[in-house]
Amino acid sequence: MLTTPWATGPAPARAGLRLPPDGRLTVLGNPGHRRVTLFAAAARAAGLPEPAVLPWIDLLRGTHRLPPGAVLRIESPGEDEAVDALLRGPVLGADYAATRVEGGAAWYAGVTSALRRLAATPGVALLGDPEEIAVMFDKRRTHALLSAAGVPVPRALEGGAVAGWEDLRARLDAAGLRRVFVKPSHGSSASGVVALEFGPRGQLRATTSVELVDGRMHNSLRVRRYQEERQVAELVDRLAPDGLHVEQWVPKASQSGRSADLRVVVVAGRATHAVVRTSDRPMTNLHLGGARGSLELAREAAGPAWPDLLETAERAAACFPGSLTVGVDVLPTAAWRRTVVGEVNAFGDLLPRLTGLPGGPAEGLDTYAAQLAALGAVPLGSPDPAPAPAPAPATRSTRPTHPTHPNHPRTEKP
Repeated sequence: MLTTPWATGPAPARAGLRLPPDGRLTVLGNPGHRRVTLFAAAARAAGLPEPAVLPWIDLLRGTHRLPPGAVLRIESPGEDEAVDALLRGPVLGADYAATRVEGGAAWYAGVTSALRRLAATPGVALLGDPEEIAVMFDKRRTHALLSAAGVPVPRALEGGAVAGWEDLRARLDAAGLRRVFVKPSHGSSASGVVALEFGPRGQLRATTSVELVDGRMHNSLRVRRYQEERQVAELVDRLAPDGLHVEQWVPKASQSGRSADLRVVVVAGRATHAVVRTSDRPMTNLHLGGARGSLELAREAAGPAWPDLLETAERAAACFPGSLTVGVDVLPTAAWRRTVVGEVNAFGDLLPRLTGLPGGPAEGLDTYAAQLAALGAVPLGSPDPAPAPAPAPATRSTRPTHPTHPNHPRTEKP
């Protein structure tokens, strides 16, 4: 078991991650975003200097400056339209819109290349391993790594890259898979995810938040179903060039008549925070109509299997030893008695107002204070930091819009 409390000693080190001598951190993020402001509030509450901010847009443009000896926390580049346009715009061209689903491979290449350049900067230390972040943002590589480590994961479709609909359908028939999730390899927040079902008499149903408009795919906040093969084929054919990960649709346990899963945050090797997500749809993401469930009911339903559920999340996080914090999507099955890992998230700690698991090492701390505790900056058991003040109006759009689509943050919601 990986459940020795931090309270018995200092939080376990992860690949030498430490605060700088003066306690001043730099955050790679989007200025004004709540990820940045919430972490800054936690640092102030811990008595640390106000973190400096390195904007993602400056890093991508090559105009950034870092002082010697900087210790850098890496935050998500999501929810900034200028950053997104710089990464995906050249691929989408004149048809670029922040709600577009395509361009994931270009986004991935730009982000990972920038982080690798940053890691090579003399005198700069990163609180996170760019190579591990690269794996976590590639669902195919993550699945292979977890499977090799013995972490339970859904069965994946084998045979290499999916060329398109005809290729996918033939390979699913050969594998005997009738219900699968088709996921863009580099996506997040269920962007482009398709829950695909084949009926016994040839019926076909695809459930997704993707809206097809004039031959283009846009994210929408409304989950919809496609049942015509022509439409499903178009979806898959347009998703395939960016890379697809296809895995068996595992029936989840339920809570209050709705399917349920959990986001478990693992800090310094320990499962510290968990949130239950429930939905009457295949995707439980909160921005797609999912709702927070009851952690108390989940613990009761799991009973003696609850410690194993948390240990499974810890085992998944242990595959990324250079990452202080990992968000693990845990799928309970068999009436909460067994568990598989659906995804691992490099930036899965945005859970405002959520405090640590009762009896755990981060009880009373939010996710950001828990990370500072793991670095030695916050005494265990200290109260939550004060809520962050409302961020100043951003200088660029942080909620991408499209004339016919609701606002849809592309990479942020659990």
